[in-house]
Amino acid sequence: MATESIPRQTVVDLLEARLRDDILSGTHPPGSLLPPERELAAGYGVTRTTLKHALSRLEQAGLLSTRHGVGTRIRDFLRVGGADLLPMLASQDSGWLVDVFEVRRHVGVLIARRAAIRRTARQARRLAELLESVGAADDADIAQLADAEVHRELARSTGNRVYLLLTNTLFNAYLPVRGALRAPFEDPAEAAAQLGPLVRAVIDRKPQDAERAAEKYLRGTEKVMLGALGRRSR
Repeated sequence: MATESIPRQTVVDLLEARLRDDILSGTHPPGSLLPPERELAAGYGVTRTTLKHALSRLEQAGLLSTRHGVGTRIRDFLRVGGADLLPMLASQDSGWLVDVFEVRRHVGVLIARRAAIRRTARQARRLAELLESVGAADDADIAQLADAEVHRELARSTGNRVYLLLTNTLFNAYLPVRGALRAPFEDPAEAAAQLGPLVRAVIDRKPQDAERAAEKYLRGTEKVMLGALGRRSR
C-alpha cells in the first residue's frame, strides 16, 4: 500500500513559521522595522544565513519589505495586501477561515443567480456531468474535489472571469486545512443529493431557485465544515 511521506521541517521552515506567527500576532507590529539581522538572529538562536532565507520567504509572501540602507519593515498587510495572503492567514487563525466561508456564501449566491441566467447548453451538460461525478466518488476526498469542480463550472457559467478567479481564491484559502473539511462529503451520494437542487436550478434557468438553493447548500456545508474544524482543534 502506498504511503504519503511525512515532510521534514528544516530550521528555515521552523524559523519562517515562528516569524510569521510573531508578525500575525503583533509581536512585530505592522509598519515597524525588524531589529538588525545580527540581533534578530541571536534572538531566535539561528545563524544569519538561516535568518536571511526565512526573511526572503516572508518577503515573497507579502509580509515584509526590505530596503537597502533602511532595513526590513513589517507590511501593513490589511491595508496593502491581497487575496494571495488568505491561505497563509487562514492556516494560522481559524477566524480568517470563518470570514472566508462568509464571503464564499455571499459570492456563491451571486454566482448561482448569474449562472442560471447566462449558462450555455454546453455548460449545462458539463454541470450535470460534474454533479454525477460527486455522487460516484470513491471517497470523501474525491467527492470534495469533485464538488469544487462543480463550483468552478458555476463560476465559469456566469461568463465573468473575475467570478472564476474569486472562486479559485476562496478554495485556495482553505486548501491548507482541506483535510479537516471533508465532513459534508463522507457520503458522496448524499453530498450529490444536497448539491443537486442548485445545479438543476442553474440548468433549468431558474435564477431565484438557484439563489435559494445556493444559500441553503453553502450555509449547510459551511456549518458542517466549521463544526468539524472546531472539534478537531479542541
